[in-house]
Amino acid sequence: MSDSCVVDILLVEDSDADAEMTIRALNKGKLAPNLVWVKDGVEALDFFHRTGAYRQRRDGHPRLILLDIKMPRLSGIDVLRRLKSDGRTRMIPVAMLTSSAEEQDLVTSYELGVNSYLVKPVDSEAFVDVVACAGRYWALMNRVPD
Repeated sequence: MSDSCVVDILLVEDSDADAEMTIRALNKGKLAPNLVWVKDGVEALDFFHRTGAYRQRRDGHPRLILLDIKMPRLSGIDVLRRLKSDGRTRMIPVAMLTSSAEEQDLVTSYELGVNSYLVKPVDSEAFVDVVACAGRYWALMNRVPD
């Protein structure tokens, strides 16, 4: 990622296959020209705190975070908890994009302030449709404060 690049979407996803399908769906709709993909919760926090591999990145936050729940090192629930408890990142829209249809994950996510909860369909065509629809809404229709 170029340090002058403004990030529109931060994708936090440990599965290469799911990340590639997500990116392909968003690119197909020209919705993610400035997407950054990180592979776990620790990398996501490095991104926000501008540490580690992201210490040189430009200041600012993405317009949307697509966040998986089940990840190594630090779960999406833990990342969500930290983001929504920090005044600097609280207002960033977060959409869980996860294979977990567990009621407890859904409830916990909403209790912590998630803006949307999307369960990844198993079928790849349906997966692309869900991501494309979500991307259109969050990238084109939703308004966020400056």
